[in-house]
Amino acid sequence: MSAPSASAGLPPAIAKGLALKTDAPVLQPRSTRWFVIALAACTPLFGSSKGEQKSEARRPAEVSVITIEPRDTPVTFEYVGQTQSSRQVQIVARVEGFLEKRAYTEGSVVKAGQVLFRQDPKPFQATLDAARGALAEQQARLQVARDNLARVKPLAARNALSQKELDDATGQEQAAAAAVDTAKANVEQARLNLGYTTIVSPLTGLSSYARVQDGAYLNPTNSLLTYVEQVDPIWINFNVSENDIIGYRAEAAAGRLRLPKDEQYEVEVVLANGVAYPRKGRITFANADFNPKTGTFLVRATLPNAAGELRPGQFVRVRVAGAVRPDAILVPQQAVLQGAKGHFVVVVDKATERAKSAATTSFRRWREAHDPFGLSPGIAFLLYSGQAFLTISRSVDQA
Repeated sequence: MSAPSASAGLPPAIAKGLALKTDAPVLQPRSTRWFVIALAACTPLFGSSKGEQKSEARRPAEVSVITIEPRDTPVTFEYVGQTQSSRQVQIVARVEGFLEKRAYTEGSVVKAGQVLFRQDPKPFQATLDAARGALAEQQARLQVARDNLARVKPLAARNALSQKELDDATGQEQAAAAAVDTAKANVEQARLNLGYTTIVSPLTGLSSYARVQDGAYLNPTNSLLTYVEQVDPIWINFNVSENDIIGYRAEAAAGRLRLPKDEQYEVEVVLANGVAYPRKGRITFANADFNPKTGTFLVRATLPNAAGELRPGQFVRVRVAGAVRPDAILVPQQAVLQGAKGHFVVVVDKATERAKSAATTSFRRWREAHDPFGLSPGIAFLLYSGQAFLTISRSVDQA
């Protein structure tokens, strides 16, 4: 398949300049490519001979064409999103004391139950020993009170002792029992405080850096030690504008868009380098209210992230799939051109076999754009390779 030379009919100086670039392919900026197109379109202004114009008019251009037909087409909506940990936990000191040691590697993945920090346990061990001694003392007093009550009861029954003496013995036994319960609680509190000196991770996730260094005294003002963030699964937060929501609902009501059942959209994430994240997820949360400051609607997707490839705080592109355009007419991106008045495609008039343009005032750059040109099924239009420059209304040979 051949195409007319873009330098045909140009003045010798310009034609020579273009010829110098044909030995090796060179990718030119958009502005340069359109400048060359403009030169090719304005060829008659540079004084080409009448014989060349007639020969050019008689010779049809060889181009590639395809015929468009309606079909149900999946639709993907794209947004900017940011990753977030599905669970973030602050690691704080529960008791006051000196920090003895950091027991983990900062920034590493820690397991649930893994030791992160150790405080000096000696004061708390001493407190526990003292509480256990106090408990033993109260238990001994309780035993004495019980034995005394056991002796008083039979005597009071035979009226050998007064009722007051019986009541006093009963009260002493009950008070001793309560003191034992208090001592047991003190032992349990001391045991817990001793256990709090060993600080462990409550979940498996990524650890942050230590906010407090070894040897520091921990108190309520500097009790925050670090963070642990769960990244499997990971959340992706993105915002959908109010206009988009209204537009989707209007298109769905008009039958131009079919939404998935139970709104089971599939979510794909594209990283900053343009590579798609291999695992897909689902939308698991949509906020009940619009944000009045931004006019957007917060939506959250959940994706598996076992390898930890996604980290909290990353900016990503979110592609939401699941909707379908019924009987849509697609225009390949390759066939869409841009001129001074906007985007357009070149179609073939079946009656005259000549090329003519179909313009549009709105076009979104998708891989395949839903027809904004008002085309009809069965129309053939041209595919451009970027090198074949045609004049509108020129005869063509369909290849």
